[in-house]
Amino acid sequence: MTAEPRDITADDASVAGLPIRTEPTALDFDAIIIGAGVSGIGAAYYLQKHHPAKRYAILEARQEVGGTWDLFRYPGIRSDSDLHTFGYEFKPWTDDKAIADGPAIKAYIEETAREYGIDRHIRFGHKVVAARWSSATASWTLEVERVADGERFELTCRWLFGATGYYRYDRGHEPYFEGRERFRGTIIHPQFWPEDFDYTGKRVVVIGSGATAVTLVPAMTDRAAHVVMLQRSPTYILPLPARDAIANRLRKVIGEERAYKLVRYKNVLRQLGFYAFCRRFPNAARKLIRWVNARALRGTDCDVDVHFNPSYDPWDQRLCVVPDGDLYQAIRAGKASIVTDRIKRFTETGIELESGRHLEADVIVTATGLELVTFGGIAVSVDGETRPPGETVVYKGSMLADVPNFAFAIGYTNASWTLKVDLVWDHYCRLIRWVEQRGYDAVVPRLPKAGIELQPLLDFKANYVLRALDRLPKQGKRAPWYLAMNYFKDRRYLRKGPVADDALELFTARGISDVRESAGGAARAAAEPAAAVAEVAA
Repeated sequence: MTAEPRDITADDASVAGLPIRTEPTALDFDAIIIGAGVSGIGAAYYLQKHHPAKRYAILEARQEVGGTWDLFRYPGIRSDSDLHTFGYEFKPWTDDKAIADGPAIKAYIEETAREYGIDRHIRFGHKVVAARWSSATASWTLEVERVADGERFELTCRWLFGATGYYRYDRGHEPYFEGRERFRGTIIHPQFWPEDFDYTGKRVVVIGSGATAVTLVPAMTDRAAHVVMLQRSPTYILPLPARDAIANRLRKVIGEERAYKLVRYKNVLRQLGFYAFCRRFPNAARKLIRWVNARALRGTDCDVDVHFNPSYDPWDQRLCVVPDGDLYQAIRAGKASIVTDRIKRFTETGIELESGRHLEADVIVTATGLELVTFGGIAVSVDGETRPPGETVVYKGSMLADVPNFAFAIGYTNASWTLKVDLVWDHYCRLIRWVEQRGYDAVVPRLPKAGIELQPLLDFKANYVLRALDRLPKQGKRAPWYLAMNYFKDRRYLRKGPVADDALELFTARGISDVRESAGGAARAAAEPAAAVAEVAA
């Protein structure tokens, strides 16, 4: 059912710019969502679903909805997850293509925002610089910069949603290449693709072997003279039909909504089943993937054991999907090729490799990865004490120890991102209702006094993750501090399970203030153990 949009009030309009306050006043909003990408629009849906009367705003630094799907404009940009699982649970994906391109995904997110009246709450060109929590007022104060003129002002709210994604928008990862300045052609990072860049008839070298490179190589063969994918080491690659024949048939028979639910369930089972197979039987999985690649490249001179044979086990890093085998088709047609070697230096006309081979190039695309950043680089503090992300611990994969009234979204590494995001926002909105029904203003997860054994947030060996591990929050080895990578387990835990447990503390603004005055900051004494009260009905 489509949600009725709310009228924008004078308080809502105030988000366009406010003077810096010296004393706390009434809150500007009940909730603020940072980011208008796929996660932020999903957060707004669940907030409206569970709390239709709450005043909220979405602050977006860019001028468009879509996040990733607005930022990236390189040829062939698409999701490497099917849209029946990457799409929202509450809004069916109805396009014939299950592996969709970037513009189609952006249009889907925009349509969702319009359909549910969410677009009326978005304030574009508003970048959150800092978020400061005050226990005395049980509220967040956000320092916001208006991108157009650099003016800064403050906004306050009770509940904060961090839908900021996980990588920097202003910079991609670009390792140093000797001689780069000597190259006379064009060097492009995919994150900053020039508008209307013409590569017709040009020799292109794409450096990288991840999802971006695997997407770019076949896409650029439409006009380029030839495209080379230059990889230091191979990645596991598998073909997948761009269209889901079962989904397209089911829509005609049982309707869009029921078909979407069934196909979503089917595809989640397929994703998790293949992941489990790869982790339990890595040698068998390696042989299966090699057989698929060898079959797809039969009759070519592409050596599968050189160019499609990673040194690591399947799913140590994310597998790359090629819809309809487009990469294989480009190689078979002679329009693309793969070179596995290390770069020695750039030259005036291309790239010299450590093997001594020289690749001639007019265009070099550095598909060398992302720079991860937590919470969009926003400086987070609690009662004047900075909370660096790398020194925090994740609670239920959505909140942080000792950081009240704040949730963030991080998707799965072994399945579609949005599967986890849907569950996180739904759970957080249920938690808000549970807290407020008991007359409290705030909730905060607390680590057990005995402590817990910690481990990295992501058990994932992709280079872009390894480079940032020390800056990411940690996780524990047991619930509720453990970040599960299983949709069905999370669904039982986050959606069907109780929102309360012994790790949560509840408090009111005045209650915290009084305790500080009398006990020197022993806020725990004023907190009510969340598990001591009954769970509210879901």
